[in-house]
Amino acid sequence: MNDLKEFTPILLGSDFNVYGMARSLYEKYHKPVKAYAEVRLAPTRYTKIVDLTTIPGFSEDPKWIEEMRELKKVYASHKEPVILIGCGDGYAELISKHKDELSDVFVCPYVGFDLIKQLNSKENFYHMCDKHSLPYPKTKIITKNDFENNDKIDQPFGYPVALKPTNSVEWLDIHFEGRKKAFVIKSEEEFNDIVAKVYENGYTSDLILQDFIPGDDSNMRVLNAYVDKNHKVKMMCLGHPLLEDPSPSSIGNYVAIIPEYNQAIYDMIQKFLEDIQFTGYANFDMKYDSRDGSYKLFEINLRQGRSSFFVTLAGYNLADWVVQDYVYDSLKNQDTVYGNKDVNNYSLWLGVGKNVFRKYAKENAEKDLANKLINEGKFGTTFWYSKDRNFKRWLLITWMKHIYKKNFDRYFSINKE
Repeated sequence: MNDLKEFTPILLGSDFNVYGMARSLYEKYHKPVKAYAEVRLAPTRYTKIVDLTTIPGFSEDPKWIEEMRELKKVYASHKEPVILIGCGDGYAELISKHKDELSDVFVCPYVGFDLIKQLNSKENFYHMCDKHSLPYPKTKIITKNDFENNDKIDQPFGYPVALKPTNSVEWLDIHFEGRKKAFVIKSEEEFNDIVAKVYENGYTSDLILQDFIPGDDSNMRVLNAYVDKNHKVKMMCLGHPLLEDPSPSSIGNYVAIIPEYNQAIYDMIQKFLEDIQFTGYANFDMKYDSRDGSYKLFEINLRQGRSSFFVTLAGYNLADWVVQDYVYDSLKNQDTVYGNKDVNNYSLWLGVGKNVFRKYAKENAEKDLANKLINEGKFGTTFWYSKDRNFKRWLLITWMKHIYKKNFDRYFSINKE
């Protein structure tokens, strides 16, 4: 282990992403982590490991950069590295946008703004997939102009189809009855209704219509990677989701993941990240397509995901890679770590209670393995941390489990079966 050096991590956000990163850092360095966000969300309540400051309006410019200029004054006297980590799409994009202005005080482990805009847009990401020969679902782009100027939008795929916004940051501000993170549409009537609601409620960017890849949640895969400041992939950890949240606002969020090893996927993603000169954290969602035996990419997130603590649980402390890179400069001569080769080290990550998982996850060999891990005590969650437990957090997690159970009972048959 390296001799400990002084450094200051700053996390932006207050959700599960933030708590997972703070917990990973606390596990290694035993110090609370400073965070800034617009509001305090449940995962960062009643905790001793996240020192959160809330700032109204902090989620977007011009307020964000105005406050960051003030924080620059606070941290300018720090001799040790001050690492800025955005734990959400919006914060990652803002750091990249203002990277030149911030980098004299903060370490900003992000790609340039032009590249981050390409990658954050699903439409542009798919153009990059074409260029780099990466598989993704058959796709049609729908524009606001298509909606306004056509009585009927042609839908080239058979139902069901998948529909989602290309601009995930703008989508956060769009609200209407029936709004979902992504839609699985089963009829032409439903398709026309959803497209109309999307554009009539203020969304201006494009929509992505896709051929629906058959199969349940257990056909999904999620991959987290860290790419160092020299644009070399240093860690990749693949997860096999077994269950997703069925509630409309959170559909697609994983709630149960077991580790998985697949060198072909690792090789494919590593080549892409190094070819585009990426740096920092990347999170990929993909789904196995039994029709051609390929894993088709859905998106890249330029930050760790809300379920990414499964990486730390698997033994690859997710937050420490950026520390080793920028504080200790220890990664440049290290080989790439391809996670999860040894099944004996597997642990199950859960975002719901064990009973919900056992009731709703599809019966298959992976679920059998997950139940075996539960019985052996080889499982964990992001939120319930042995070194940060107190009565209020216990009440909060009990309430959260209750809400999850209600949502599964209410929405699973509608959105997942």
